[in-house]
Amino acid sequence: MNVLPISAIIPTLNAAASLPATLAAFRGQVAEIIIADGGSSDGTVELAEAAGARVLSPPRGRGPQLRAAAEAATQPWLLAIHADTRPGAGWQEAMAGFIGQPENATKAAHFRFVLDDAAPEARRLEAMVAWRCRWLGLPYGDQGLLIARDFYQALGGYEPVPLMEDVALIRRIGRKRLCALPVAFITSAEKWQRDGWYARSARNLFCLSLWFAGVSPEWIARVYARRR
Repeated sequence: MNVLPISAIIPTLNAAASLPATLAAFRGQVAEIIIADGGSSDGTVELAEAAGARVLSPPRGRGPQLRAAAEAATQPWLLAIHADTRPGAGWQEAMAGFIGQPENATKAAHFRFVLDDAAPEARRLEAMVAWRCRWLGLPYGDQGLLIARDFYQALGGYEPVPLMEDVALIRRIGRKRLCALPVAFITSAEKWQRDGWYARSARNLFCLSLWFAGVSPEWIARVYARRR
């Protein structure tokens, strides 16, 4: 398969443990990999550079980091993905099929949320995420987002906020212009293992509720940090 005309944009912060698998999946498969690092001290930048990725150093925060990476991208399509997430089998064909359809130039695609843990709690969380995506049209950043760069720019791009940048962009895209591709994007379960399956899920839901209530992303980020 030919190299896909995609800029993979990845925000990082001390992601040395998970980033190599993500980079290995995309290297040679997409035209460009851009790492927007928020000030890592664990060798993340060195790993990214050694893998041939382009590295930026924007202000810390997923919103500012993703915005900077998207602005630096040179390809007609963007794939936003977290550093602890890697694509599953069949992703190249799925993306090629999506970007090959002219009508998708004003749509966006996300992928199926899967955790790298065999625990029953992981399967229950995956089912909850699938329900949220199907009925509420709210995929999160760890499910990847594939979007034409022109469409992304027309929507105003990622907001330079510390949290909820993915939800804000998804809401501007709208459910009718959002497609679910049947390919797993496999995310590390480390955060749920560390914080507790139910505690972390409840915290995420609480933060989402605050956002819908009109609370500023900056204040939500402070709440999120206190509840860690």
